Order: sequence, then structure tokens, then C-alpha cells
Amino acid sequence: MELTPESAERITEGEEPPKKRRGPSLYVQVLIALALSVLLGWLRPEWGIAMKPLGDGFVKLIKMLIGPIVFMTVAVGIAGMKDLKSVGRVGGKAILYFEVMTTLALLIGLAIAHLVKPGAGIHASAEGMDPSIVDKALSGPRPHGVAEHLLALIPNTFLGAFVDGDVLQILVLAVLLGVALAGLGERAAGVSTLLEQFATAVFAIVGIVMRAAPIGAFGAMAFTIGKYGIGTLGSLAKLMAAFYATALLFVLVVLGAVMRAMGLSIIKLLRYLREELVIVLGTSSSESALPRLMGKLELLGCAPPVVRLVVPTGYSFNLDGTSIYLTMAALFVAQALDVPLSPGDEIRLLLVLLLTSKGAAAVTGSGFVTLAATLASTGSVPVVGITLLLGVDRFMSEARALTNIVGNAVATIVVAKWEKQLDVARAKRVLEGGRPDAIDDSPPEVTSD
Repeated sequence: MELTPESAERITEGEEPPKKRRGPSLYVQVLIALALSVLLGWLRPEWGIAMKPLGDGFVKLIKMLIGPIVFMTVAVGIAGMKDLKSVGRVGGKAILYFEVMTTLALLIGLAIAHLVKPGAGIHASAEGMDPSIVDKALSGPRPHGVAEHLLALIPNTFLGAFVDGDVLQILVLAVLLGVALAGLGERAAGVSTLLEQFATAVFAIVGIVMRAAPIGAFGAMAFTIGKYGIGTLGSLAKLMAAFYATALLFVLVVLGAVMRAMGLSIIKLLRYLREELVIVLGTSSSESALPRLMGKLELLGCAPPVVRLVVPTGYSFNLDGTSIYLTMAALFVAQALDVPLSPGDEIRLLLVLLLTSKGAAAVTGSGFVTLAATLASTGSVPVVGITLLLGVDRFMSEARALTNIVGNAVATIVVAKWEKQLDVARAKRVLEGGRPDAIDDSPPEVTSD
């Protein structure tokens, strides 16, 4: 599915091209919706709570489309590479980059938690906490070891992965199908064409669904403010401030340095992705912007096969914001409960997080469940202590999702440049504010720098 400037504009904007657009842009609509939702949740908390179905409904609509999008884009992307060696090379480079960046994010979160000590002085007791909340979070089936974790990647049936909505299992199926199509070559050209056509139809559905983004953002944020209230954040403000500052530091400094090495600007990339970022801010889910992100990156100058392989994979394996949150939250709980952690305990915690963070889906609440599973696996910190985070976890999920989506955008640019499949000149023009319809729609040029 090759994106023309016009089709990419429709996908990324969720509406007609600029010459046919009426009224404020989607970006402005979502910002207005967020402002109104904060006022409603603050002035009429019970009304704000009642808006929850609007946010849930929008996220469900997006999640309904994520499985087919991941399956088709990854399969078609791999099949389009023809050479299976290039598939393995791109996938290997992406996984290497993911591991380096998520490990760095974990270490940064650990270091900042030691420096700021957000949980120090709370002196909470695990004995008085209600364990039923944790039991509910851990009640579902989950892998406890490396072997179980790997076996969980294999669905029981082909369609079972789609029924359960397990992105990792869908990704495994997509890789297998893509490799098979690439190996069959021209004999499977009809299947590849059918998948491309079906993907075009699904992206058209995305364009329709995205028109409801302001409503979804309004409902989700109104519920958050109405349910927890702005004033209830005082006792945990130190943790929230530290986490938001760390996430911002990671984006501007770490990811900023990576973008500078590519000859591009992280600030201009953030401006370019502003529509996607405000949608993620409103819904607390980076999955809500996945289709738009892919369209924007292809429009930016990244080769479509690279985008279709790296972005969906990154949504499961490159969760920088979630990684920062997990280490900071784990140490916060330990500090709040006055549980001393030895260097060995922290190393064991990091090793477990390197595994469990890869299975954390980029949706609301996943970080909380993953943290509970991690603490239960290590046994060094009482799991019941995560109840201290209940009041602010939802507020921190926005920063997690925002950092995740920016991290995956940068990862795709890096792998594309690494593979010499990034049109740097085009990327610079787009990031400088060039209109998509003023940019040549030829495939990204092979760069030599």
C-alpha cells in the first residue's frame, strides 16, 4: 500500500485534504475537547465520571483495528522486501536498537529514583493495604519465566490471536506470513495484492474513526479528572513530577541526541507529530495514534517496508516511557514501604524488567499490571505496595504513552537511516513545515551518509 501525498494526508489528518477541509483541524478540536473535559471533571466530577464510556468506546474502536493493521502492514512489508536477508537485517537492527534504548530508559529511571527518592518519608505499611486490588490485577493468566514468556507468543489457533487481541501473537503470525510470501515470490503476488487492498480499506476505516478523536479524548480526560481530582495528587506529586521530568529529559536529551546524529531535530519532529501527541494525551494510549504515525513516517521519507516492520514491532518491544515508569515506580514502592534493596536486588529487578517490559502493551493500565507482575516475580518488594500508585497511575499513563510514541518514531527513523532507506532531504523539508502535496512522492532515496 504505497502512500501518495493525498492519501497520506487523509490518513494522518483523519479527514479530507486541506482544500476540502472545513472548520478547525483535528489538532485544534482535540485541544478544545481536552480543555472542556478538564473543566467538566473539575467543576462536575460526577458528570466527568459519567463520560468514561466515550473514552472507552474510542479506544475500543482503535484497538479493534490494531490487530488487522499490524498483521497486514508487517506481512506486506516483509513480503515487499523480497530478499529475506534484508528482512532479518532490518528486524535485527530494530531489536538491537530497542534493547539498547529500553535498557537505557530502565537505567535512567533507576538513577533518577535514587537521586530524587520520591517515596522517602512516606513510611507506609504493607499490613494495612488491601491486597484484593493486586489480586485482581494479577488474576489473569501471565507467564512467570523466560520459557513461559516465549511460549505465550504462540497463539493456540491462527484466529485466536485476533480474538484475544494479543499484538505480540499477531506479530508472530504476520512475520511468518510475510516470510512465506517473500519466499514464494511471484506465486504469492495475488495474496500480497489482496492484503494491500484490504489494508487500504482498513486505513479508510481509521480515517472515519479518527473523526471521533475529540469525543474520545473528552470522555477519557473528563473521567480521569472527575474520578481522581486534581487536588488528590498532592501526596504523590513528587513522584509524578520526577517521572514527567525524567520522561521529558529522555525525549529531549537522549532521543534528541539520536535525532541530531541523524541530522534532524527532535523539536521539529514533535511539532510534526503534534496531532498524534494530543490524541495520545487525551486517550492515554499510544495505540490510538499507531495508524496515523505510520502514515506520517512514510510521508516523512522512511521507506514503507521499514515503517511497516519497525513501528508495529516497536509498539511491543520499544516502550521507553513504560520502562522509565517501571523502575521509578518499583523504587518508589520500596522507599515508601522502607524496604531496603541491595545491589543484587536491583540487578535482579532490572533483569526481570528487561523481559516483562517487552510484554507490556501500549494501552492504559498495562504499566500498572506489568509492575505488579514484576514485583511478584522478584519477591524483593511487597506487591501490595503498588496500591499507593492507584491515585496517580492514570495521570502518569499519559507521559508513558507520549514517550512511547516518540521513541518509536525515532526508532523507525534510525533504522531507516541505518538501512539507507531514509530520504534525509525530504525529511528535513517536511519537518521544516513543507506541505505534503508540495513534496515529490518518489520512493525514499538511498542515502550514503
